[in-house]
Amino acid sequence: MTPEASPERTRLTAALRELRTRTGLSLAALAERTPYSKSSWERYLNGRTLPPRRAVQDLCRLAREPEGRLLALWEIAESQWSGRAAQPAPAPPSQPPPSEPPPEPPSPSSSPEPPQKPAAARPDRRRLATVLASVCAVTVGGVTAALVLLPHRQNTTDPPSTAPSAPGPRCRGATCEGQDPIHMFCGAGPDTLTTERTSTGAQVELRYSPRCDASWARMWRTSVGDRLEMTADGPTRHAEVADEVDTRSYVYTVMTATRPGTVVRACFRPASADGERECVDARVAG
Repeated sequence: MTPEASPERTRLTAALRELRTRTGLSLAALAERTPYSKSSWERYLNGRTLPPRRAVQDLCRLAREPEGRLLALWEIAESQWSGRAAQPAPAPPSQPPPSEPPPEPPSPSSSPEPPQKPAAARPDRRRLATVLASVCAVTVGGVTAALVLLPHRQNTTDPPSTAPSAPGPRCRGATCEGQDPIHMFCGAGPDTLTTERTSTGAQVELRYSPRCDASWARMWRTSVGDRLEMTADGPTRHAEVADEVDTRSYVYTVMTATRPGTVVRACFRPASADGERECVDARVAG
């Protein structure tokens, strides 16, 4: 029985889907460029099976994505999937107490005399007084030094550590034209201009990134062959649902440069021959 997917495994699957969308390759094309079959990639990308480490590396290579983040997710997901993360650390072996023979009880007939202290072991009172005085002097000096240095140490504070901020966008405005919003870090905290449900049940959403001055559209709950078009005073951007894996994730267009006040339009074309083209407009806030 396959173990329940962990949050790390779910994030890994979503990241792999985004990389696969970025490559623009179908499952058959992935099978041609890697050692894994089309059915294997279908299982990897829908989360039914944890992919091998090599498959993650191959997909990062095809998408030109640094593999460090994905491999870190894979390491955590693999340890939880295999059960290694749930194995407790072995407890240190307990050391049995050394066995010593019990002391023999004194014979009732014998009455041992208390041992006599040798004369050399008796303390010299004058020497003892001198030692105690030296100890007191050292203790008082140490306490005084601590009191003198304490305010200075309290005023000397290290600057607060700052957490690393999210990476900035890799493009802005015209340089984002035709670029992938996830790869260019424009998908972090975008504005949702509108979300509409089509007659087929598919969802269409228009998004805008103020950091990148660019817009794009995405769709989900789709069928194989559904298409999406997006325009905003520039070239038309397209996206299409290629296979069953796409129907279980977001499919989005590349970006087009937009400015505040621009009207953005998305048009959904269902795969069915009798389906009608449905469009939605939204204006970027000024």
